[in-house]
Amino acid sequence: MYEQLVPIIAPVLLCTLAGFAWARLGLPMDREFMTRVIMNLGTPCLILQGISGLPTDSSGFLQMVLLGAGVHAGCGILGFIALRAIGGPVRSYLPVLIFGNSTNMGLPLCLFAFGQEGLGLGVGYVLVGSVGQFVMGPLVQGRVSSWKTLAQTPVIYAAALALGLLLTGTRLPLWAANTAGLFGGLAIPLMLLALGQALASIGVANLGVAAALGAGRILGGFGLAVALAAAAGLEGTARGVLLIQSSMPVAVFSYLFAARYARHPEDAAGAIFVSTLGSFLTLPFLVAFALRG
Repeated sequence: MYEQLVPIIAPVLLCTLAGFAWARLGLPMDREFMTRVIMNLGTPCLILQGISGLPTDSSGFLQMVLLGAGVHAGCGILGFIALRAIGGPVRSYLPVLIFGNSTNMGLPLCLFAFGQEGLGLGVGYVLVGSVGQFVMGPLVQGRVSSWKTLAQTPVIYAAALALGLLLTGTRLPLWAANTAGLFGGLAIPLMLLALGQALASIGVANLGVAAALGAGRILGGFGLAVALAAAAGLEGTARGVLLIQSSMPVAVFSYLFAARYARHPEDAAGAIFVSTLGSFLTLPFLVAFALRG
């Protein structure tokens, strides 16, 4: 099992550490340029590549989308109840508890653990989180509509195109598939480097709050995924992908939205830092449990 886990976890950890060290050493890294490449080229092509590489039967992908929606909704309900019970700021902390880092960390883990099928199913989960964050983040924290922003997000159009290809059983022309694979290959290393850079630039203002939010995000998502996987009778790759994606640490976008709308950004940053570092300790157990199915 140890020999099976190292090739899955080590690339994710080492790429993230490289980004962290690069930032700590003060070496130049244009965050805005990296973010634009990831969001506008790398991730859309990775999604197109992942979905179009699935078997022609789309039921598994659509099931992952529904189960991903169930996990996010469950985290929202449980988080709302918990925050109201303790008198916590719901608008500030609820998105932190709901949305995990299923893109930067989850997709690489799904790819290394389950291959192209895992990547394709992982994309289904990511779509739910991406749409949810761009809609719920501004709406809950800023009380504004974000449909315009969502409509300008290339990931949505890449997913629509890939899903159309999947439903119709159509394959991309070879030149288009090779181009998508080339740009998609940029996404995962750049996402992990960007994650490491983000960890190097944020700190922990309130360790107790950060630890509680981080633990709530990871444990809540994991518990809901276990329950939903059992209820849906998931096995193999689908079960593993749902468990991994649902158990990711706090999403980096949670800090960006919190900072933009002045919703306790220091606590969101601390939760990202603590939960991400903690997840590197729990990943061997999570991946081993996911591979058992």
